[in-house]
Amino acid sequence: MNIHRNPLGGRTLEYYSEDPVLTGEMAAALTLGVQSEPGCGVSIKHFCCNNTEDNRNGISSNVSERALREIYLKGFEIAVKKARPATVMSSYNMLNHTYTANSHDLLTDILRCEWGFEGLVMTDWGSTNEKAASPVLCAPAGNDLIMPGNGYDREQIALALKDGTLNETTVRKCACRVLRMMLDSHTPCLISQEQGNIKESL
Repeated sequence: MNIHRNPLGGRTLEYYSEDPVLTGEMAAALTLGVQSEPGCGVSIKHFCCNNTEDNRNGISSNVSERALREIYLKGFEIAVKKARPATVMSSYNMLNHTYTANSHDLLTDILRCEWGFEGLVMTDWGSTNEKAASPVLCAPAGNDLIMPGNGYDREQIALALKDGTLNETTVRKCACRVLRMMLDSHTPCLISQEQGNIKESL
């Protein structure tokens, strides 16, 4: 759902348009279609300002709030409000020098609080490591699921929980959103007599 900025862009073939409203309307229509099938969900990506393919973990897209809201976020806003996608994927890049996977302003204040998103937020593949987004800062930002997860991520999160840098309640909220998505998708391994109790507790 990123914006066409340059015809030579590495992912331009995957994007809808250079127009944010057209992008949002097309993404909303596709999301509604896919999610009309029980158990199916859509993940809209890359949230947001994924403006280059090269060195995506190393760049910062520096954007004014007006341009951000009028151009780069508008399509996502339309899709979220009109179609309620199951998941949103954060991007590799930094936005104004903060990794999107670690941005509370983006993932909680705007996405969840302003737009009313109730689904799951996940990272792009392998976007947390020593030289990129911090796995410890994902949950506090509102990023529920680190993909695919690795030894470094687990070690850093465990250390942060042990020393109190990371709050257990915050991690549990993320885990609840992962479980809710699995239950809503009718995942066979979770279908049991206890399903109703699990959903109620979430």
